Amino acid sequence: MLTTIWLLSLSAWSEPAATPEDPGPGRFYVAENPHYTIADSVLDSLRFTLTKTLREDDRGHLVSISSFVDPDGRIMHWHDFGNLEGPGWAANAVGGASEIYLWGTLLDRPDWQRSAVRILDHVLEQGFIDRETGFIRGYRLTTTGEYCLNYTHNSDWFCPGSMAKVAYQLLRMADLIPADPRAGPMRDIAVRCAAWIDAHVEPVPNGWFPRRTTLSGAVYRKSPTGGDDPFWQTSADGLFILQLQAGLTARGLADYRAALRQKAAAFTQAGGLFGSINHDTYDPHENVAYSVAFRVLLPVARLLDDPALRDFAYDTCLEGLTQFRMCEDRNGVATTGLLYMEKSWDTSYLWENAEAALAYFEAAVDKRTEAPERARSWELAGLTILRAAARHHYGPFGFLTEGVDWNDHVGQQHHIQQAKYGAIQYTEPFLNNQHVAEPTWYYLTRLADVAEDAGRTVWRDVEGNVVLTRTRSTPRD
Repeated sequence: MLTTIWLLSLSAWSEPAATPEDPGPGRFYVAENPHYTIADSVLDSLRFTLTKTLREDDRGHLVSISSFVDPDGRIMHWHDFGNLEGPGWAANAVGGASEIYLWGTLLDRPDWQRSAVRILDHVLEQGFIDRETGFIRGYRLTTTGEYCLNYTHNSDWFCPGSMAKVAYQLLRMADLIPADPRAGPMRDIAVRCAAWIDAHVEPVPNGWFPRRTTLSGAVYRKSPTGGDDPFWQTSADGLFILQLQAGLTARGLADYRAALRQKAAAFTQAGGLFGSINHDTYDPHENVAYSVAFRVLLPVARLLDDPALRDFAYDTCLEGLTQFRMCEDRNGVATTGLLYMEKSWDTSYLWENAEAALAYFEAAVDKRTEAPERARSWELAGLTILRAAARHHYGPFGFLTEGVDWNDHVGQQHHIQQAKYGAIQYTEPFLNNQHVAEPTWYYLTRLADVAEDAGRTVWRDVEGNVVLTRTRSTPRD
């Protein structure tokens, strides 16, 4: 019997080499490292997730051991995320599973595809989802097995936008496995979740969505620590509700066009609502809010045939990312090519950077015929972010830091080797560690130059750099 095996010419399971040369101050650019490419970076992140942060339960599911671990995969029990797992914001099990599945497909790794489905089955079958209502509980305590709605381990509040994000992830996962018996139920959950939000989430005065609500959908105006949240009706987390509504409408599973027009108008008439998406930060302008706004409003504009909304997505949302760019290495830390999170918390976190790279790549695909020079600049911006992120893997197992703390915001006791300024020695496996997988996959499948040569598949970036090579062999069993 012949078995087809794909061999990767990657330095994937080794420590990353240094970037060949510094780009120099003042330029948002990092060169590709031929000894450790953006694809190598992804494979290290996936290796860390798959080999150091999952366990098999008694049902054969794969379960995350924690949402907050160190470079050796040890659980940080002291942190709010340490004893949590599930599909919620920080834990991100469905999003993580979909990224593993995408790369399993790209690299012909059915073992990775099977692992992704086993992670998915844990979410679908463990009790996170009410199949009748579509309501999704984000977290489960790994210590007790109890469920909770938020990262502070209680159910006083939850973020409806973040629940919508999980439903949208299920919808996209269904697209990846359309013939699988799980696909229909996942679509049904997404439909019911959107209907629950539409029926239960209390309106707010500015016409947008509340950042947090109670279990019943009533507005919750407090922060997780009990004080007043100034962004209770101006968080960009509500964009994920639009994303779900647009996704269902585009697939013919529901029709939210009227709601999308109304909410898009509320967003744009306010000049954009870019308050923190992260549940534990408070700033009127968060970098990932701009990325998500672009990524959500562009397809909404297509769906509604709204040129003005499309222009807003580009001119306000995508262009707004420029304010967060770092064009130099700060305090001796490799920050060139990264975005800092927000003025009130200026650490550079890597899930947000990955989301920005994805926004730039989606813009490049959308505009490459209409405005090829602009498209190329966005393509390079996205590549720069991924190349910059690739410089921040640590330890022997592929760990990608949650963030680069160039200004000692969190304290040097939490940095790699306790450096005064440097990368944080913890990560969220399915989120900060792994989210580089999605924009890199998108780049390889939508923008990279792909060539077949003598039994090899070679992916090159816009500058001609070889990012990934796959060699095929057919040994006999």
